[in-house]
Amino acid sequence: MSSESSKKRKPKVIRMDGGPQEGKRSRSDIDQDTRYYSEEAEVELRDPNRDYELYKQTCQDLQRLMAEIQELKSKGHKDNAVEIEERRIQSCVHFMTLKKLNRLAHIRLKKGRDQTHEAKQKVDAYHLQLQNLLYEVMHLQKEITKCLEFKSKHEEIELVSVEEFYKDAPPEISKWDITLNDPHEQTLSRLDWELEQRKRLAEKYEESLANKEKILKEIEVKKEYLSNLQPRLNSIMQASLPVQEYFAMPFDQVHKQYEIARHLPPPLYVLFVQASAYGQACDKKLAVAIEGNVEEAKALCKPPEDSQDDESDSDVEEEQTTKRRRPTLGVQLDDKRKEMLKRHPLSVTINLKCKDGSVLLLTFYYLMNLNVLTVKTKMTAATEMTVPISAGDLLCPDSLLSCLYPGDHGKRTPNPANQFQFDKVGILTLNDYVPELGHPYVWVQKLGGLHFPKDQPQNPVVADNSLSASHMERTMKLLKTRLESRLALHKQYASLEHGILPVSPESQHLFPVKIVSHLVKWVSITYEDYLELPHTKDVVESGLAEDTHLYYLALIERGTAKLQAAVVLNPGYSSIPPVFSLCLNWKGEKTNMNDDNIRAMESEVNVCYKELSGPKPGYQLLTNQLQRLCVVLDVYLETETHDNSVEGPKEFPQEKMCLRLARGPSRLKPFKYNYPQGFFSHR
Repeated sequence: MSSESSKKRKPKVIRMDGGPQEGKRSRSDIDQDTRYYSEEAEVELRDPNRDYELYKQTCQDLQRLMAEIQELKSKGHKDNAVEIEERRIQSCVHFMTLKKLNRLAHIRLKKGRDQTHEAKQKVDAYHLQLQNLLYEVMHLQKEITKCLEFKSKHEEIELVSVEEFYKDAPPEISKWDITLNDPHEQTLSRLDWELEQRKRLAEKYEESLANKEKILKEIEVKKEYLSNLQPRLNSIMQASLPVQEYFAMPFDQVHKQYEIARHLPPPLYVLFVQASAYGQACDKKLAVAIEGNVEEAKALCKPPEDSQDDESDSDVEEEQTTKRRRPTLGVQLDDKRKEMLKRHPLSVTINLKCKDGSVLLLTFYYLMNLNVLTVKTKMTAATEMTVPISAGDLLCPDSLLSCLYPGDHGKRTPNPANQFQFDKVGILTLNDYVPELGHPYVWVQKLGGLHFPKDQPQNPVVADNSLSASHMERTMKLLKTRLESRLALHKQYASLEHGILPVSPESQHLFPVKIVSHLVKWVSITYEDYLELPHTKDVVESGLAEDTHLYYLALIERGTAKLQAAVVLNPGYSSIPPVFSLCLNWKGEKTNMNDDNIRAMESEVNVCYKELSGPKPGYQLLTNQLQRLCVVLDVYLETETHDNSVEGPKEFPQEKMCLRLARGPSRLKPFKYNYPQGFFSHR
């Protein structure tokens, strides 16, 4: 084609189906546009499911025609060209059908979107109307609430009831014929009656003030009389001192003590008052006293304003004469620690006397900056006692009162706020200063009326008399019981170290007459040594062994058999029994892990300890348990089977009378002693 003809070519026109046309739009184009718009109406008449089925059928036909064309082309015959052309025409028809279905689908999608948009616009319009109505309702509710909550000034006045008003008010104020049916007039009349009453009360107040002035003058006259009476009473008390000494009624000494008690800090004052009251009511031998420097205690109560001028003058003079050196950081921390751990100059001492004449001296101190009480102990025996090696920690002041109440070992401060104070001055724990300051037991705080709740550590703690009174009697009894039990153990240890088991006459019936096994060794061991013993693992895992307990090792022998017993002594002995862990060295090592009879022997002393308590309060429990171990060791050895192949007499001839030598699959031995029959049986 030449260039001139190409220039005269007509512009292309895009058809509705996407195909190009040259020149002006022909009638076929107009018919096609008419068909397009008729398809929108046709969509309403056609079934989408049938169109979908038509679409699937058309696709299948296309696949079939394409397969046939492929097959005809693969054969390569020239006669097949006509058939291929026919199938191409059929395929084009199917393509036209697919295009029509595509147009119908797009028309349906557009109509669906238009309908959805119209529905959303309707919903938005309804929602906007709803919001307007809700806003109007909320506005009306606010206005109603304002009207209902409106309060007048007269509502703040507490008026008398309507019945009292009509009963007490005069007719000229009550006006019952008018106010009875008119609430407004009734309220006005009640307010008038209230004003009248207040005027009368004001007149009474003036009269009371006049009477008060008169009574104050009378009080001043009586005070002057009493002030003149005090010197006379002092002279009478001084003259009556010989009579007081003769009748053992030191009123003057008690009066001085109470005068000094005024300068005690609140916790020590509560302790002093409650201990004195307990001594007068329940224990006449209890002695309570106040010790320390009274002048320093008085100086603490005085305000430091008077001494500031003198100190400032002296500081100026010293600065003029010499230059001071700034203390180092270590010295400053030491000074801060000393200041924080400072005790009050006064202390309270309590002397507890037991029946045997032994005395327990308790000295209570108050740490002013930490707001806790501490105690130091000192024991004085009635008679001189030999000090056994194993009894070193029994009467030691640091462990004598440990765990008087369960878990109260006195190594940590009971005040939670103290830890924050310690962090500021570099103190790790109060336990490092206990030998100097004393033990801050929890029961000591309660005797002083102090209670430190863990859930409210920031609230100020105030000494409470009722708290001290509720714990005073029980604590004093526990202190006496602790001292008596320790003294009883002290005497027993002296015999145990010599291999003697001191069994009281009241407990002789618990054991047979002849006991061959005997105690060889009784020594004290440390907590770490106890943990290293293999047969104490069960006791440690069960939580029955702690570092606050006392630990001992006993060795019982008979012939070649040696029974080793590791003993845990709780500080609460004898209300809490000792715990024994056994290990028998005879024909091998036998413990509760590999021998049921060893476990049964432990049960005899650990579980059945109530049979061995002896006379109350049961201070002989430990020696009775050791004696029971000697008995059960005899039974264990005597009931063992003898090897008949070995000539000669038995090493352990049977001397105990037993109903049965063994019982059950575990072959348990009869360890229970029956009195007064004198035989052994199984439990």
